[in-house]
Amino acid sequence: MLDTVKELSLLCGTSGRETKIREYIISRIDGRCEWHEDALGNIIAFKKGRKPASHKVMLDAHMDEVGVIATFINSDGTVRFSPVGGISTKVLLARQIVFDNGTVGVVGIKPIHLSKGDERTKIPAADSLYIDIGASSKEEASEYVKIGDTGVFLSDYREFGDHRIKGKALDDRAGCAVLLDMINSDLPCDAYFSFSVQEEIGLRGAATSAYGIDPEYAIVLETTTAADLIDVPEHKKVCILGNGAAVSFMDRSTLYSKELFDTAFRLAGEKGIKVQPKTVVAGGNNAGAIHKARAGIKTITVNVPCRYLHSASCVCDTRDIESVRQLAEALLGELAE
Repeated sequence: MLDTVKELSLLCGTSGRETKIREYIISRIDGRCEWHEDALGNIIAFKKGRKPASHKVMLDAHMDEVGVIATFINSDGTVRFSPVGGISTKVLLARQIVFDNGTVGVVGIKPIHLSKGDERTKIPAADSLYIDIGASSKEEASEYVKIGDTGVFLSDYREFGDHRIKGKALDDRAGCAVLLDMINSDLPCDAYFSFSVQEEIGLRGAATSAYGIDPEYAIVLETTTAADLIDVPEHKKVCILGNGAAVSFMDRSTLYSKELFDTAFRLAGEKGIKVQPKTVVAGGNNAGAIHKARAGIKTITVNVPCRYLHSASCVCDTRDIESVRQLAEALLGELAE
């Protein structure tokens, strides 16, 4: 499963441009389950387990990642862009970007030697940034990047420290890897899976996949902000790397079922799974669209804690990914019954 996390992290796929991720996932599930692609590009899969499910359960993870989209080409060959999804301007400065066609560029920034006054400390406005792809004119740049082309952070994947990994797009390729591992294993019962699109720009794919599957319960597998850093107050750390799967009780898009929240902790205790609450009401995920679909779906989110989310260097603990995998299967078995 952790090899799968690496392979998925290195693939490129912003919201609405998930083709490479979709092709990889299909190559891993074809022949192992029933699946189809819906009109938006979600992959909907059905995997038979050891016995039928008394209640229909859906598990979801999103394929897309944050990135950029080219909006204009300047006369000097640099490329203007807009973010796709929530990216802090701070993590864009001087970063490498790779477009879907392989063109590489650098987000330009005025050097410190030429900066004056507030320029030395002030973060530039996002709409003032550009990508330098090495072209010297608009005509030359247009051969390599077209308006509407998308790109992502160019970043490697690395294991370091004690069970730590770093790479781009661990949000939510870690969740996708867990779903793939479940589909390629012997499940306790039948289950539906959604590899959804366009989460980062408004939870769009999950709305249609939930409508199509029409489950009674949904388990969303995500990553969430771990702010377990030295200068952050204890009550604002959200969750902590190495302390297990982080279960949400509320975020900005969902107030979760107390029954399911308690069930997750009960199952974790019974099965020896490391688990922790997500202790700050922040962010949102596909649960926000899923729990309101059709006549309503009882939904729970199980998160992989992740430092430096939505950057070129997300950091996770592999033991937490394993905990999410274990808790997801335990919840599936419980809710299906």
